Amino acid sequence: MRSPQLLSYSLVVHGGAGVWKTGRRRKGIKGVQRAASTGREILRHGGSALDAVEACIVTMEDDPVFNAGYGSYLNLIGRVEMDASIMDGRTLRAGAVALLTRVKNPIHLARLVMEKTDHVLVAGQGAERLADIFQLERHNPITLTAKKSWRSLRKQLGRKELSHLAKTSQLIHDHPTAFSSGTVGAVAQDSGGAIAAATSTGGLALRLPGRIGDTPLIGSGTYADEAGGCSVTGIGEAAMRLVLAKTACDLMARGLTAQKAAEQAVGLLEKRLRMKTGMITLDSNGRIGSAHNTRDLCWAYVKPGMRNPHAAIR
Repeated sequence: MRSPQLLSYSLVVHGGAGVWKTGRRRKGIKGVQRAASTGREILRHGGSALDAVEACIVTMEDDPVFNAGYGSYLNLIGRVEMDASIMDGRTLRAGAVALLTRVKNPIHLARLVMEKTDHVLVAGQGAERLADIFQLERHNPITLTAKKSWRSLRKQLGRKELSHLAKTSQLIHDHPTAFSSGTVGAVAQDSGGAIAAATSTGGLALRLPGRIGDTPLIGSGTYADEAGGCSVTGIGEAAMRLVLAKTACDLMARGLTAQKAAEQAVGLLEKRLRMKTGMITLDSNGRIGSAHNTRDLCWAYVKPGMRNPHAAIR
């Protein structure tokens, strides 16, 4: 195996777009930096992009500061329903899961769907049964912080302060802090040039039970091919309508850099739907990009020669 210092790779992660309150910003930055460091260790020793993005997501699913895995937001009736997906850009293989309730790391099950079944997306009880078959670790994903937030939002709903709940875009506009830091994602290119992307989420707070967002829908929340990879964060319904992750990758296939593709994709969503989103991108030349029309985006990236991953909320 070649010396780690000689390997070429690129990695970018996000911890969610929205409004990151002052008390959580430092934890969010440290969290995405830790995730990027985890992925870098795999890539710098010749590991695959798939392994790297999965490891990054696991790190963030285990961190309660993020809305994925442990710490996921609660739905309208106070339950957790988690989604995740992963995609190999070289082969176009993909796996996704939705409506998980107690699987500790949904991204593990998404990869198993990709590698051990004939399907791309498995949801609900069927996905939970697969988790039992593969003996995945179970865990109660509900934190005290999530419960406190849910109770507060339910009170607002009861007072009809959230009477426009069905209009998700208006709800986000009027109550942005209730939906901040949703979804985590990672995109990587390994030393062999392969690109992979992965995304995981606990979903929108107070969403209807059974609601599935963009995260487990290949092309909407996650996509990777030979031109690049993308992970989306924000309002899932908007990303689904524009197949946003695939749109960004198509822009890179036409020759745009990762940064330009991210900016144009976010701009298109804002123009057509006037809704909020964010994304990270990586193109076939290893260039990374990020864009958002929310107040904040928590993200990090790392390349060879960097002492530590760069992490920020901007």
